[in-house]
Amino acid sequence: MEIPMANFHYPTAQDHTPLILLVPGTPLAAGHWMNRWTRWSEHCRLVELGQWDEPHRNTWVNKLNLAVRRADRPVVIVTDDIAALALAWWAEFEALGQDGPVLGAVIVNPPNVDLPGADPRLAPFGACPRQPLPFTSFLVSDLEGTLAHQRSIMRLAKDWGSCPVCDDTRGDWAQGWMLIQSVLGLSPSVAVKPEWTQAQNLAMREALRQWAAI
Repeated sequence: MEIPMANFHYPTAQDHTPLILLVPGTPLAAGHWMNRWTRWSEHCRLVELGQWDEPHRNTWVNKLNLAVRRADRPVVIVTDDIAALALAWWAEFEALGQDGPVLGAVIVNPPNVDLPGADPRLAPFGACPRQPLPFTSFLVSDLEGTLAHQRSIMRLAKDWGSCPVCDDTRGDWAQGWMLIQSVLGLSPSVAVKPEWTQAQNLAMREALRQWAAI
């Protein structure tokens, strides 16, 4: 399946095609949706932070900053897992205004920052910044974590001013393109819907019910 960015109609005031920076927090499997997205569109670019097992906060923040500054156009940042903290600290250090280079962000499955001892990778980042992000953002959970983790994600969404979203991020995660569309205020010319099995649909309905109860 190919979903080129040409399938999206941009507002007349926005005559550029944003760069989508895909920032994983762990090494990616070949079939990971981030890798698939880079094959879908030339406007997607992977940002490899490295040091996966022992991340260094300032190194990760500097690599993200370099990727943003090297872009020749505005960007949308999409993070997975612990890379969310690199984004939060980058926004904290840069003290961005509303006219900054980032148009928005899609933050997928951040770790439980309220229980840092459960994940040794969190220690180098210190206390997670809680200030509202200075751009539109969605915080996505696939609800595979514990109830405590889901509550932590909801608190992050509230603190960061992000819109919380429950979604199944397996496979192509085509629905993620719809979130990018929302970030950019775009109108899709082709509808993209996830192809879930009946069992997956039942599981998601139950997950959404639990999510709403948090």
